Amino acid sequence: MKYPFKYAFMAGFSPRLYVFAGILVLNLAFIVPALLGVLPVAALITGVSLCGTAIAVMAAFNIAGDISIIRSMFSAPGAVFYALTPVPRRKTLIANLTSMMVMDFVTMAVSIAGTSFLGLSIGSFYSGFSINHLISVSEFMPSNVFATIFIPLVFLLAGYLYIISIILFCVTINKSVFYSNRLKGLLTFLLVAGVLYISNIATFLLAPFGVVTRYYIYFNITIGHLGMCMYSLLLLILAVILFLLTARFMERKMNI
Repeated sequence: MKYPFKYAFMAGFSPRLYVFAGILVLNLAFIVPALLGVLPVAALITGVSLCGTAIAVMAAFNIAGDISIIRSMFSAPGAVFYALTPVPRRKTLIANLTSMMVMDFVTMAVSIAGTSFLGLSIGSFYSGFSINHLISVSEFMPSNVFATIFIPLVFLLAGYLYIISIILFCVTINKSVFYSNRLKGLLTFLLVAGVLYISNIATFLLAPFGVVTRYYIYFNITIGHLGMCMYSLLLLILAVILFLLTARFMERKMNI
């Protein structure tokens, strides 16, 4: 099982982690002096601008890294390795999904945290409200921290797994079921539309946890914290269903 993880990390490693190393150094170059209190406001503003731009750069390289991992699953020579390895396809899928998730979330979390810290440092110059005081206050508000940090984080994770599962499912169908059909591009597009439509219909399951409003043929469901938790659970269930279907179709003959 360790070899699928190894090859998945190798497929998405370069140049994503080299860019992340450069962004980490950039963040530390501004954060360390800010912690010591020797960085002027002008330098902090410059740091926020540069580190904010670095977030977009990191996101672009994360997408490129994920595409590289997915390509290695369905194109030679990487796909040949996965096909010849005596491991169930669901385990190779878990290895690739975990690799993408770890590299994406760690790199983006560090990049966003660095920019947020510098932004708070600028605010402390004008408001007199220090970052240490902000942290000490948040320790006494566990419910607020749960609502503002934990719930969105779980929702982000569930949405991420759901989107990646849709991509892997549709690519798998394109390579296994539709590969000999001349209209495979159109059929794959219709498949994506169908999956998204079914997912939208499934959101009506959240009706008991929110308020449903109708605008002619459109419906809007307003949900609170509990509804957001249930929405995250729904996305995870849909991701698991797509994951199992993807693993099953990957066991079929695939065009690599």
